[in-house]
Amino acid sequence: MYKTLMYEKKENIGLLTINRPEKMNAISQELTAELSLFLDEIENDDELRVIVITGAGDKAFVAGADINELVDRDARLGRRVSRERQEIFSRIENLHVPVIAAVNGYALGGGLELALACSIRICSEKAQFGAPEVKLGIIPGDGGTQRLPRLVGQGRAMEMIITGDFIDAQEAYRIGLVNKVFPPEKLKEEAMELAKKIASRPPLAVRYAKEAVNRSQEGDSASGFALESYLHALSCTTEDKKEGVSAFLEKRKGKFKGK
Repeated sequence: MYKTLMYEKKENIGLLTINRPEKMNAISQELTAELSLFLDEIENDDELRVIVITGAGDKAFVAGADINELVDRDARLGRRVSRERQEIFSRIENLHVPVIAAVNGYALGGGLELALACSIRICSEKAQFGAPEVKLGIIPGDGGTQRLPRLVGQGRAMEMIITGDFIDAQEAYRIGLVNKVFPPEKLKEEAMELAKKIASRPPLAVRYAKEAVNRSQEGDSASGFALESYLHALSCTTEDKKEGVSAFLEKRKGKFKGK
């Protein structure tokens, strides 16, 4: 179905692979369009609990934009491409299920921005991260100037963006860009284990928690507390809440249905 993506679902966990290894999985307009179609496909999948995103091969997660397409990008096209990708990455950020970025190599430019849109990032010891757009005379356009400071702080984000320098996996871990670092041969296994753990939790509670945390950087504290309170109250009405409390009291494993 797709030329630049591979997708498989095992039970309630989806694995999406960016599949342009000959181009270091660089983001092209074709890939952008296919990501949009993919999101259309899975947004109504009520069985889905978690998605893992990784890159094909062992060199790159996504090594930025396709430079060949950048040559002819003027102001009008630049604005359109930027807005399209911002919208797609925001859809990933706000999906009804958590998304884990399993960064297996270079995550540069748009690849870094894709990882930033994911709920959790883990990486291989070989991974490298960077926002090298400034070296090409441009700036990030897919959300990087907004998401990176929120994650690692303004000072570190500013340095990465205005120097264009790369950082390695351990530095990414030190500054909070990634949650964990694994040997390359263990990354996919560890990503799936994390996905299974999340998938075992009550789906509606996970969804509401994700929404509350995502919105925590918007507006003032009072608005955030209000949203949290409403989502907490909503979670108290679910069958999963009744099952979770009963399972705890009865010292058994809960059986959650997402209802």
